[in-house]
Amino acid sequence: MDFLEPAFMQRALIAALLVGITAPAVGVYLVQRRQALMGDGIGHVAMTGVGLGFLMSANPVWMATLVAVVGSVVMELIRAYGKTRGDMALALLFYGGMAGGVLLINLSPTGSNANLTSYLFGSLTTVSPEDITAIGILAAFVVLVTVGLRRQLFAVSQDEEFARVTGLPVRALNLLIAVTAAVTVTVAMRVVGLLLVSALMVVPVAAAQQLSKSFRTTFVGAVLIGIVVALSGTITTYYVEAPPGATIVLYAIGIFIVLTLLATPLAKRRARAAEAATRDCDAQVPATRRPADDVKV
Repeated sequence: MDFLEPAFMQRALIAALLVGITAPAVGVYLVQRRQALMGDGIGHVAMTGVGLGFLMSANPVWMATLVAVVGSVVMELIRAYGKTRGDMALALLFYGGMAGGVLLINLSPTGSNANLTSYLFGSLTTVSPEDITAIGILAAFVVLVTVGLRRQLFAVSQDEEFARVTGLPVRALNLLIAVTAAVTVTVAMRVVGLLLVSALMVVPVAAAQQLSKSFRTTFVGAVLIGIVVALSGTITTYYVEAPPGATIVLYAIGIFIVLTLLATPLAKRRARAAEAATRDCDAQVPATRRPADDVKV
């Protein structure tokens, strides 16, 4: 347990725990809405916020949060009302956000490519006490929204028209999902990195879906997988010189592969059991006289 002794590892593990909870909690709604790549677009927009933070000598986490929230709202409004398709809006966020971040951080007197790399791929040693405070506040908001409003968010993610008929504020809930995803990206960028945060939002959900049959079990399973891979990847990088974001994502993909291999024979076994039960049920039903037997020729 020597990895718990350094102060930077204590901060990194706290951040990893919060990331492991929040990223899959939001990702389960994005996967349900078929917006699995939304995290990538927001991550690139957040790069502009990081560069702006260095340029203005402000906290990059809070500045990235502000810019990512604005970008996610704009993207959602374009998707809902604009003539431009959602994938085009996502592409604009990708390239504009990346270019803005690189430009601003190089214009900053205190910024450098090394600073940018730590935000792109994550860095354990750069998680400061101020970052932990910001991440904790933002993570509390994400958990409050994703758990407290899970029924409403699930209804909107599953079928917007049905949710609108039932009286739910669909527009406001869609914007809330977008804002929550933006906040989650900034929560995770210090550990996983902006370029890989989307994977942690999606892969644990996909892994949990291999063995679960309901939204609740998928939600819980995805969060548990997220916690395991985030903490395991962070501890691994203490002993092995490797980027934490890449390690965490590879662990998540490994769990997905294992659960997929386990789910395939289980699904076949369940199908055979259901087929056998159907045959037994048909065999127990007494044969009835067909109407054609009563027809006289």
